[in-house]
Amino acid sequence: MSRSARSVPAIGRWAVVGVVALVAVVAAQAPAAARQPTPTPGQTIAADQPIATGRVVLDVGHVDIGPRYVDDRWTLLVHDGTRAKPVWRSPDDTVLRVSDAALQAVPDDPAYAFLGVDAGKQVHVVPQVQNQDVVWLGWNTQDPQVMESIQRGATLSLLGVRGPGTLTMFLQAGNFAAPQVLWRSAEPAAQPFWVEVNTHTHANWVFSEPGVYLVTVRVSADLISGEAVSATRTLRFAVGDATGTDEAFAATVDNRDAPAGEAATGAVGDAGPSPFPMAVVLTGAALLLTAVLVLLLLRGRQAKRRAERERSASPLEGHP
Repeated sequence: MSRSARSVPAIGRWAVVGVVALVAVVAAQAPAAARQPTPTPGQTIAADQPIATGRVVLDVGHVDIGPRYVDDRWTLLVHDGTRAKPVWRSPDDTVLRVSDAALQAVPDDPAYAFLGVDAGKQVHVVPQVQNQDVVWLGWNTQDPQVMESIQRGATLSLLGVRGPGTLTMFLQAGNFAAPQVLWRSAEPAAQPFWVEVNTHTHANWVFSEPGVYLVTVRVSADLISGEAVSATRTLRFAVGDATGTDEAFAATVDNRDAPAGEAATGAVGDAGPSPFPMAVVLTGAALLLTAVLVLLLLRGRQAKRRAERERSASPLEGHP
């Protein structure tokens, strides 16, 4: 067989490796979709719900985080549903207090190894299913102006956590379903997940140690207008009865608490990259590499057939 006929399949094998690698990168870049594990209470948000001012500590009741427009600028706010008339609040003026009523023992089950905590240890858990004695934290994409402006949904990304222990957030559809991990502060990279428009979901938030936690979150979306918007804010948690809320208000976060290339803090409406363009570019590259692979394989087959014809046309060795 000619040298070219032998080398093309080898190139094809490397192309296969390249395609697999690109597909893996694309999968890593695309935000995970947070499935809705259990029905949550019906909720609608009025367009005229006010933005409250002044500091507040929320320790029980229904709370969400979510995108909202403030003076036509995209941002991330805390939706406070603990009162008869819900309001929106700035994360800078809000401390989410997780009392010792939230303490639970880590199950002795390998399915929860992702928590990185020994079985039986007591940890503070903001539960997916409401505990009346614990703040109930979720997220929503239900602000009317947000629903009118975004294409299909938004992306929530964990950028960094500063605290005495780890934070893990996961969903679980019933006691027998496998947990779906969304955020782990033990991971060094930003962790995005996808939220459909008009979504209202709650999850399990697990804090491994008591103390003050600053959790930096980015919300981004592609708008119907074609614009990409993004805002980064920091949530404040006071975990454990012995943790002072004044300490949580006074705590600060800096860029060292965020993954490389990410801003840990930001003002209302600060711009940031959308997670979708990179995925689109990588998908296109994977398709191009696939086309090259097909072309190389076809050329390899042609070279092989040509070599076989050359051998059949040549005199046999030793033939008189």
